[in-house]
Amino acid sequence: MPLLRPPLHRVCALGRPPVRALMNLRELVSALNDFASPALAESWDNVGLLVEPSPPHTVNTLFLTNDLTEEVMEEAVQKKADLVLSYHPPIFAPLKRVTWKTWKERLVVRALENRIGIYSPHTAYDAIPHGVNNWLTKGLGTCTSVPLHPSTAPSSPAEGTHRVEFCADAEHLDAVLSKIKDIPEISCLTTLPVRVEGEEQTRVSLNCSQKALLEVVALLSQNSLLYHKTEILLLQKPLLPHTGMGRLCTLSEPLSLSDTVERIKGHLGLPHVRLALGAGRTLESPVKKVALCAGSGSSVLKGTEADVYLTGEMSHHDVLDAVANGISVILCEHSNTERGFLSELREALTIHLQNKINIIVSEKDRDPLQVA
Repeated sequence: MPLLRPPLHRVCALGRPPVRALMNLRELVSALNDFASPALAESWDNVGLLVEPSPPHTVNTLFLTNDLTEEVMEEAVQKKADLVLSYHPPIFAPLKRVTWKTWKERLVVRALENRIGIYSPHTAYDAIPHGVNNWLTKGLGTCTSVPLHPSTAPSSPAEGTHRVEFCADAEHLDAVLSKIKDIPEISCLTTLPVRVEGEEQTRVSLNCSQKALLEVVALLSQNSLLYHKTEILLLQKPLLPHTGMGRLCTLSEPLSLSDTVERIKGHLGLPHVRLALGAGRTLESPVKKVALCAGSGSSVLKGTEADVYLTGEMSHHDVLDAVANGISVILCEHSNTERGFLSELREALTIHLQNKINIIVSEKDRDPLQVA
């Protein structure tokens, strides 16, 4: 009689089944912020941890959704989520009260009752190289892309908008430094001995705000020798590579507009999209450059030269402007240009978080608009 062998199980390198560890909420939020810095979000946005259960709060299950509706919140409760990552912030306009009256207030109540945190990345995920807009470009096939509005390094320079440098001799140095130190919004003040035209002098360098710059210039202009030796530099933050809002994509090989539409529908899993033909264009017109922005792209795309604008929604008049300029417009509804990213995000976060927690994607989340 042959020996019966137990079924095989997938094991890790050490010969034991993989065991997921729990994460403290604050540890997880820190890791999420490392994945996509909230500083990359637009200034008007509301990102980061929006709802926090009383600490300590441990996270075993992270629940991903594009929109946190009441139906999706009920799903999160049923699936025992400890933190909901909602791409769109469910709290945007400030709440004056938290009652059972409105649906957004009820979301907060339900979250706290069930000890579920809520985190939203929104436009930070739009900006990052491995984010929503980059995912959307994949629907075009092989192409190269650059941000339409590049992001700058959020913490460089640390202080000031301008740098002022000038040379002073011993006779004037102490008096000038004394007065400069009394000006608010001055930082990084340094002095360095130098020789100028055979004379021992001191080179003074400082960072200042736009407001302080006016006072510094007024002070230095009182002494013509100091003023004529003054240099003013605008401190520009360095651009972050491949980071920013929107994307301008150059296809490796031109496509017809008809084929471009079909590729987008396939990538987004949509049976239809809305299409406005640019003036003088047809479905067979070649497409080489596509400007895209997930969600609502009017402000990001406006003024960009391209064959096609691809986004979720645009205002009627912005569509008319694009069409008049010979640019065709493909509209897919707002969240349809975002939601598909969640599956890719799940895989990326599994790696980023070192497989420490369960990560699941909502099955109830969907765009509110449908064809009747």
